[in-house]
Amino acid sequence: MTETVRAGYRVRASALEGRNWLNTGGRQLGLEDLRGKIVLLDFWTFCCINCLHVLDELRPLEEKYSDVLVTVGVHSPKFEHEADPVALAAAVERYEIHHPVLDDPELITWQAYAARAWPTLVVLDPEGYIVANLSGEGHAAGLESLVSELIEEHEAKGTLHRGDGPYVPAEPTAGNLRFPGKAVPLPGGTFLVADTGHHRLVELEADLTTVRSVIGDGTKGWRDGDAGTAQFNEPQGLAVLPAAAAEQAGYDVVVADTVNHRLRGVALASGTVTTVAGNGVQRLLDAGNQTKRAPGADHPSEAASAGSSDLPGSASAQPALGSDPLAVSLSSPWDLTWSTALDRLVVAMAGTHQIFSFDPLTGALGILAGTGLEGLLDGDGAEAWFAQSSGLAEDAAGNIWVADSETSAVRRLAFTETGGGIRVSVSTAVGAGLFDFGFRDGAAGEARLQHPLGVAVLPDGSVAIADTYNGAVRRYDPATETVSTLARGLSEPSGVLVDSTAGEPLLIVVEANKHELVRLPIPKEAQSVDEGARQTQRPASPMAAGPVALSVRFAAPKGQKLDDRWGDPTQLKISSSPEELLVSGGGTSTGLTRELVLSDSVSGGVLHITARAAACDGEPGGEIPDHAACHLYQQDWGIPVTIDTAGDTELTLDLRGLD
Repeated sequence: MTETVRAGYRVRASALEGRNWLNTGGRQLGLEDLRGKIVLLDFWTFCCINCLHVLDELRPLEEKYSDVLVTVGVHSPKFEHEADPVALAAAVERYEIHHPVLDDPELITWQAYAARAWPTLVVLDPEGYIVANLSGEGHAAGLESLVSELIEEHEAKGTLHRGDGPYVPAEPTAGNLRFPGKAVPLPGGTFLVADTGHHRLVELEADLTTVRSVIGDGTKGWRDGDAGTAQFNEPQGLAVLPAAAAEQAGYDVVVADTVNHRLRGVALASGTVTTVAGNGVQRLLDAGNQTKRAPGADHPSEAASAGSSDLPGSASAQPALGSDPLAVSLSSPWDLTWSTALDRLVVAMAGTHQIFSFDPLTGALGILAGTGLEGLLDGDGAEAWFAQSSGLAEDAAGNIWVADSETSAVRRLAFTETGGGIRVSVSTAVGAGLFDFGFRDGAAGEARLQHPLGVAVLPDGSVAIADTYNGAVRRYDPATETVSTLARGLSEPSGVLVDSTAGEPLLIVVEANKHELVRLPIPKEAQSVDEGARQTQRPASPMAAGPVALSVRFAAPKGQKLDDRWGDPTQLKISSSPEELLVSGGGTSTGLTRELVLSDSVSGGVLHITARAAACDGEPGGEIPDHAACHLYQQDWGIPVTIDTAGDTELTLDLRGLD
């Protein structure tokens, strides 16, 4: 299937095929059941932060047009665990998805619609023809405009049918906790839990069952106030401030309020919640996004960088992100931990694949590491790549350990004093790349994890890993550079911590899909498991060795124009794994076309392509008005290819708004 624009020829939508349907009351749907409705196919996978962003972007659209628009989530898994129908059903419940979901574990429908990236959106008109195909997130405004046009057009033709869609809610499974994310010990021996699915915090007694107190009214939203009226939206990470910092800041705990894109402060004595950072507007510098920006900021003609990775003395991390932390945009902060080396919080900013810092005393926010590009790249903090970092822990030496979920990796941030401050460097302990995962113990270079979400430092200096999609707690030993298994048979462990309150240290594991916290002994001798190393299996594109013409198509949405005030507003960044796949054409430069030369010395690999384009509100041919809202569109692709003498010599991708 080729992409179709509305002004061009019409292509009939392909059949919706998969293993099963969810949220339909057991009914198996076909396209004929959706005739007369505007259909939005959302190709997603539940590990993907960009896909989760799109779920939230679509909610207002689904509510506003509930009688004419049917969203169908086509779940096309990246990881092996995501193909488990029980895990998918839990994810549909966890993320409060209120539309039908097609379980497509063999990627049948994914291939039929030629999807290349998560997320991909395809719009079908009421007659069953494709009218738009979009990659990434940030398309809500354009989609609303398109839906309005389709309503007007098809009401006039008599082909639009109003009324309820096929959504049927499933029975809930949660108890006192609902898909808890993270937990931290409190000074009095209790534990504070992010009750993520209930949008609140819960303080549990030492038995991990009895509820002592609740903070938040349990309603999804954003509101500061006392314990009974405050609101959160899928809170995840928690960090207890040192006593001196808490006294000066006026709050004891900082919460990563993930879907609100904010950091919240909690005063435990009163239960009062205040917003301490973030304006609630998603910071969009990652795959498939658009972001409002000041003129000239983040323009693709400028070098992509996280800025300096030097931290001068106790000043805020560089680059500073403005003097008012409440005016700064964040993106899905997932976890945080106090850094004694930096004397501030370190924040895993999952949505932009970066590591931030936050000083609760001054309010200063900064970027510690990560360019915003998704992948696994070590080195200087300003040049490193991360992929949806979701867990943090500090060791005795002051290093920060990172659960980098989408690369199934454990990374380490090390801080070195230099003449003018502190330098950040990034290294990988376990993990190989975006598409490499598995369940394998042994030498760290060969070991594999599957989408880990949490880390904790054990008393002997080794690192416990909540290996979420393997349902296990793993252990990395920096002394021997080996990986072993401490426990398995868990149900999506999302966090792990050490409990030393009763003498012999124990593990406390947050079992998200069992809606509980459990204590486990730290075994004297860990298991050694080898169930193999795997790679994400997606259909590979046959490409010919030699020159390949790459073209990324982009058209700014209606009411916007390319922002060429500071040079070429487009950019491509290209690399490959293995490196030998790409003879030439790699690197970063402006423009959306490039000649690649592929090697005939390898059988295939993955092309990593990032495209950017900057546009501002304004009409084509006209001037961009002062104070116009400007947007940065970006998409990352990891395209598996095989070298074939009969393969293609052209590769066309789409980064675009609606025509």
